[in-house]
Amino acid sequence: MPVLEKLSPFRDIDLMERRMRRMFSDFPFPFMPAWTPAADVYETDGEFVVELEVPGYEEKELDVEVSDHTLVIKGAREKEIEKKEKALRLHERLESTFERRFELPVQTDSEHMSAVYSKGVLTLHVPKTAQVQPRKVEIAKE
Repeated sequence: MPVLEKLSPFRDIDLMERRMRRMFSDFPFPFMPAWTPAADVYETDGEFVVELEVPGYEEKELDVEVSDHTLVIKGAREKEIEKKEKALRLHERLESTFERRFELPVQTDSEHMSAVYSKGVLTLHVPKTAQVQPRKVEIAKE
């Protein structure tokens, strides 16, 4: 018995876009931007928080570095070796690398930064340094 499938132009466009990305993934064309994960950056009273959506990545595939107030987050997902016992009927997951850079404000303490990975979201907590308050200097009369 044939299976009826509902016509969905958006699904077809999505499939075409995925196929194009896979086809051109090995070529550095400027019209095919590299995949970059979505990020939210916000500030609280005591810290800056960066949340990065990286679904499908494991902690060991992610790398976080801070240098000269620049936060660099890298990810590399290796191509899964095809196993003989499974017949692949549809392959939509992309094996890719990414790199995101964020400029941190001067008043951050990168030495005490922490990172937590949960449910496909990498959350970085960057504490603020204590604000140096201006002090009044008395001028002495000679």
